[in-house]
Amino acid sequence: MLMRLLDRLEETLIATLIASATALIFIAVVHRYSLTIAIDLSKWGRAHEIDWLARSGRSVFEFIRHINLTWAQELCIYMFVWMAKFGAAYGVRTGIHVGVDVATQKLAPENRYRVVLFSLFCGALFTFVIGSLGAQFVYHMSQTDQISPDLEWPAWMIYLAIPCGSYLMSFRFMQVMWSYARTGELPHHDHGHVDGVSDETPTVPGIVAHGDVSAVGATR
Repeated sequence: MLMRLLDRLEETLIATLIASATALIFIAVVHRYSLTIAIDLSKWGRAHEIDWLARSGRSVFEFIRHINLTWAQELCIYMFVWMAKFGAAYGVRTGIHVGVDVATQKLAPENRYRVVLFSLFCGALFTFVIGSLGAQFVYHMSQTDQISPDLEWPAWMIYLAIPCGSYLMSFRFMQVMWSYARTGELPHHDHGHVDGVSDETPTVPGIVAHGDVSAVGATR
């Protein structure tokens, strides 16, 4: 129950961060281009002596100008950093990280088993060290008054993504290592699979799936 809750929290956090960052970027881009369009509209109205159009463009510009979104880019960067750190842990759990296993596959089953376990242990150890160093860095930064440039948030809150994401990634490595030690199987992600789409190949009369030539002759 606790593991399912952690998995759901991890997935929800990643999805929320990427959706929020995408929406914020879209709003910021619309805001920027709206200012340009309002200015051009006002200039065009003055050039053609259309006073109401020039005034409307100027009014729209003044309204949009007072909406301050200078902090949007900075916030998006922070959200993508947090999303990437937790997304890395999610990748370990689901097996979507890219790995080169050409040499490993050529080993005998027993040796391959030991090598994979050692690799997972190294991953857990490395991310644990990174998380510990990050936690120490965040602690020292919390003793200062350093803040972010635009949002003016305490800097330690932003860098907290390093220990949190790294410790979670270390835990996921240990979780995969424990599962592999018991079952001998690693998490695997099928890149050709799309959630919500059936993997079954539809059959159409007269058309043969998977290149069955003999069946083609039988249909004639």
